[in-house]
Amino acid sequence: MSSTPSAEVFALVDGNNFYVSCERVFNPRLEGRPVVVLSNNDGVVVARSNEARALNISMAVPVFKIRDILRKHKVVVLSSNYTLYGDMSQRMMAVIGQFSPRQEIYSIDESFIDLAGFGPLDLRAYGQEIRRRVRAWVGIPTCVGIGPTKTLAKLANHCAKKRPEYEGVCDWSRLHPAQLEHLLSTFAAGDVWGIGHRWGTKLLAMGIRSARDLAMADLALLRDRFGVVMERTARELRGVSCLALEEVTADRKQIVSSRSFGRVTKSLEDLEEAVTQYTCRAAEKLRRQAGGCSVLQVFLQTNSYKPEEPQYHPLATVRLTTPTDDSLRLTGAVLLGLRRIYRAGFRYIKAGVMFTEIQPGAVQQLQLFEDGAAATDGARTKLMVVMDRVNRRAGRGTLQLASAGIRNAWAMKRDRMTPAYTTRWEELPVARA
Repeated sequence: MSSTPSAEVFALVDGNNFYVSCERVFNPRLEGRPVVVLSNNDGVVVARSNEARALNISMAVPVFKIRDILRKHKVVVLSSNYTLYGDMSQRMMAVIGQFSPRQEIYSIDESFIDLAGFGPLDLRAYGQEIRRRVRAWVGIPTCVGIGPTKTLAKLANHCAKKRPEYEGVCDWSRLHPAQLEHLLSTFAAGDVWGIGHRWGTKLLAMGIRSARDLAMADLALLRDRFGVVMERTARELRGVSCLALEEVTADRKQIVSSRSFGRVTKSLEDLEEAVTQYTCRAAEKLRRQAGGCSVLQVFLQTNSYKPEEPQYHPLATVRLTTPTDDSLRLTGAVLLGLRRIYRAGFRYIKAGVMFTEIQPGAVQQLQLFEDGAAATDGARTKLMVVMDRVNRRAGRGTLQLASAGIRNAWAMKRDRMTPAYTTRWEELPVARA
């Protein structure tokens, strides 16, 4: 490996079986039982407990293919409760952030923290304290991987999760060089963070089978065949830090909000309700990053898995004269686009909206003949602030536009969803003595 190892130290803290663990916090009777969580519309498996894995239930398998297994082994089947998972993620990340002045929230259940300069501490014991506090304060079991680079911290986390001898924490620096060589040899190159199946297949054709092979490969050749990203990955496997901690999440360049329907619909009214809700959700995200959108798109889809039915997949683009984060203006534009592309008689299964050309909210270039009132109206801005505040405190949809409807017969199917224990007053858990 490299003769000039990194002076950096990273820890990756990862929630174990995160969706299932969130459910178990509020329903301890699920502990020890096989549990699966389903995707939107209860279609495929997106999360599994260890007990479900032991039954050879794979990720992304359609539910209809495993009904016999679910019934035979009394597997608990739940719909995705993304509101709960998102709130539990924020709580977990807040606790993890107490252990370092620098943190990168990488995904809903993964967080990097910077441990450089923590040398006098026993980092393995420090990792155990992180696990203990997250479990005690939030209820989520975690594993911790510690390494001189983010890529090695990822691999160490995998070892902590899969190898009981590490007891949930793997510190790369405590391992003997022979152990490191062996561990790298056990990881397929395609399983290394950032490689994936396509590049893994190409590496295999070059005789690069394991993470160790990738670390020892010729850097110039990797750069020539794959580009700088692959070269950096190989350097990271050698212990040379090339990927810095990203403490501030970059603002999104585009925001997409879409869902499949719980049932097909031919109704324009249903589609108007759906895209209104999707637009308002996207607008909330836009306001959180203090941005403004000047170009938006609305699209519809029929069921491409039923080729015997007429197919129609239109998309409309609407350009605004000035960027805005106003839900009313954005929804009005989306509805105009929807009515432009809607065709009666088709069986629609999905709709969505996408915001592009997002600019910082402070940047506003008005047109010569623009009526700036809509863009600069302080009362409308205050209305958006109030809507967001109420919906955060009382639950999404507490305040919404009239065009979002009430009945929502098209709504996504989630027949097995648990309560929003932490974000709705009426669904708070009840403790009985």
